[in-house]
Amino acid sequence: MAWRRAPPFAKGSAEMLQIARKIDALTSGLGRIVAWGTVIIAVLQFAGVIMRYVFGIGSVWMQESITYIFASLFMLTVGYGFVVDAHVRVDIWHSIASPRAKAIVTILGTLVFLWPVAILLVVEATPYVARSVAILEGSRETAGIPALFVLKAEILVFALLLLVQGVSQVLRAVAALRGEVDDAPHGLDKHGLEKAVH
Repeated sequence: MAWRRAPPFAKGSAEMLQIARKIDALTSGLGRIVAWGTVIIAVLQFAGVIMRYVFGIGSVWMQESITYIFASLFMLTVGYGFVVDAHVRVDIWHSIASPRAKAIVTILGTLVFLWPVAILLVVEATPYVARSVAILEGSRETAGIPALFVLKAEILVFALLLLVQGVSQVLRAVAALRGEVDDAPHGLDKHGLEKAVH
């Protein structure tokens, strides 16, 4: 009985998809945790209104907390946006493009735009963040949060998340060009519900 041999690159493609799934799982986990910040913002905002207009009490710490959490939501969920395919794209072209064309555009976009911008951000932001961390920079307000350096450090985390998620995007695209199709792209089913990534 003749057995069909798998293409020599099949194993490599499967391994690439496995790495991409692991990256997506980590990014998704971080995104889901940080997303709870929206609830915290709502609670703090409501409490701030009650304190200010009912009891006549203002809180710089509470106002800054909202700013900190909102900034963290933006910077720490950027990778998760790639996982759920939430970033802006040219939908008219993307809806009619072939899988091969989409894969090529993904690779080129990552190599030409995503990674260079992320690397530039790391290079330029590192001294800025280092100075802030070195002096444990805090709020300019007396009653503010004494941890501005933590917020600034998230700039580097933001850039690193872009770099890492770019790896996942490229691995998936290369696998697609090799004919290996992921059954659950981005770790989602057809209804957009997240699946556990093992």
